[in-house]
Amino acid sequence: MPEPNMNSTHQTILVISVAIGALVGALTGAASSTLVTGALQGSRILTPVVTGEALAPEEVDRQIVELIEDESATIAVVERVTPAVVSVLVKIPVSAYEESFFLDPFDPFYFGEEPRPAPEEPEELIEVGGGTGFFVSTDGYIVTNRHVVNDPEATYSVLTNDGVELPARVVATDPYLDLAILDVEGDGYPTVTFGDSSQLRIGQTVIAVGNTLAEFRNTVTKGVVSGMDRRVIAGDAFGEEVIEHAIQTDAAINPGNSGGPLINLLGEVVGVNTAVSFEGQSLGFAIPINDIKKAVSDVEQFGEIRRPWLGVRYVALTEAMAEEEGIPVSDGALIIEGEYGEGAIVEGSPAEAAGLQAGDVIVSVNGLLLTSDNSLGPIISQYYPGDTVTLRVVRGEEQFDVDVTLEQFVPTF
Repeated sequence: MPEPNMNSTHQTILVISVAIGALVGALTGAASSTLVTGALQGSRILTPVVTGEALAPEEVDRQIVELIEDESATIAVVERVTPAVVSVLVKIPVSAYEESFFLDPFDPFYFGEEPRPAPEEPEELIEVGGGTGFFVSTDGYIVTNRHVVNDPEATYSVLTNDGVELPARVVATDPYLDLAILDVEGDGYPTVTFGDSSQLRIGQTVIAVGNTLAEFRNTVTKGVVSGMDRRVIAGDAFGEEVIEHAIQTDAAINPGNSGGPLINLLGEVVGVNTAVSFEGQSLGFAIPINDIKKAVSDVEQFGEIRRPWLGVRYVALTEAMAEEEGIPVSDGALIIEGEYGEGAIVEGSPAEAAGLQAGDVIVSVNGLLLTSDNSLGPIISQYYPGDTVTLRVVRGEEQFDVDVTLEQFVPTF
């Protein structure tokens, strides 16, 4: 069958919100007309100018009470959560930082200098990036984004809410979730409380906490859940990652906020901030906390994230794609080659062992049908390495079942 033409499929590229290096720019402020109360501090109450019939005094009082209650709730949950939030600091040796500028053989000013030998004494480290994280266990486990700590040559540390800097090591990563778990020595750390992200509703108030611009610790922004189950592609200068079932919010997720908690008004973490779109205003995304819980539990029990691996590159099939390519089904996972010629089937993978091919459509896993709301990745992630699953596959006009034994996914980057 002909190779699917994916050029017509437009996907928004999002910029991962991690602050890298020295950021140069201007901060832009936004003004809005808001009902403000300073009643708790004895200051004046400002009300907006309105036309028409004035509000009754009791209605004004009711609105003021509601505003005070809302502000009090926000303040209370922020004060409850921020002790568990940390800034993640990314540092490299000064020589490596300088070589990244002056020892590039493709630079027109490169004159063939050889890299300097490693010094005998420990080198001074320079901070080149940052993100956010939060404690999930009293003995030092911290959740953040994988893209914040994806440099194997870097040294990582965290800055706690009370200003103490602690060395940190990367315990486990999961590119599928853009998740990393760090560990610091010690005990008795304050932790967050996990909520249930499946209970989120459009319009629900959420609060984002983060290390904005890798400089302003525990910056708090507030907004609402704007959408659910978004599939987005997040990318920076070092690569791209697909985020499944993301939470969309208009709470500002600024550079440096990556890995910070998204919380509800009960003070529960419902998501992990991960990406912001520079193509539109008030467009941020977070990973649902329910997707994170299993990974945290795996690390606590096994010391690693147990991620099952199938080894296929795919897109969710649509009716338009099926009609264009002459595929007899309209739902499923269409196995395709990458945009730059990457193989549809990973060499040495369970999918290769099972005989899957580019152009195949996986329509169900253990009898569970794949749909736009129930895609292949999240279904496979519910299993463990070593589990055998039965895939229903469509190849041309033929349909057949194939058993595949999933393997442990080993990140290579």
